[in-house]
Amino acid sequence: MRRQLTEQELAVDPVDAARLLLGSTIESTTPDGVVGVRIVEVEAYRGGDDPASHCYRGRTPRNDVMFGPAGRLYVYFVYGMHFCANVVSLTDGVPGAVLLRAGEVLTGEDLAQMRRPSARSRAELAKGPARLTGVLGLDRAHNGIDLTAEHAEVRLLAGDPATDIRTGPRVGVAVAVDVPWRFWIDSPAVSTYRRGTRRTRAS
Repeated sequence: MRRQLTEQELAVDPVDAARLLLGSTIESTTPDGVVGVRIVEVEAYRGGDDPASHCYRGRTPRNDVMFGPAGRLYVYFVYGMHFCANVVSLTDGVPGAVLLRAGEVLTGEDLAQMRRPSARSRAELAKGPARLTGVLGLDRAHNGIDLTAEHAEVRLLAGDPATDIRTGPRVGVAVAVDVPWRFWIDSPAVSTYRRGTRRTRAS
């Protein structure tokens, strides 16, 4: 049986946490059943020194979980229609998190397919952050869950250390568009890269 990742392992720089999470599994238990997803693509976000981060302008009720402790699940709503899931890193009080961008469904494929009926293949079930969160059945009610707790309904299971990790710019951000903090491993479930539109100041 695979062990859970610990708070101590995740209390590191988001870039290091991102590499650690590749190849690990996030597993969610709901009344409908269990779905487990192997993480194949992530993005790292820091706090005050990362203008693309939700914490760049300080602590708010929305981003409070991102300030730790490490190993908590940070779930936010985007575009008025999707939830995205992040794993909090760094030490308590210092903001940082890793966005879970894509994964491969390992367990609970029938339930995942029921949640994502438009998916045309297994690789598409969790291809993208909203799809990944959707197949796991996560929403704001799961915000703040301790992923490292023994009996947590959502938990992180360690995988074999990822090799041949690729890096590139994060997807769809409007600032810090060239920062290479997207990490992925070879998988058909890796999402399509979409460059963000750089924000410019009006003259």
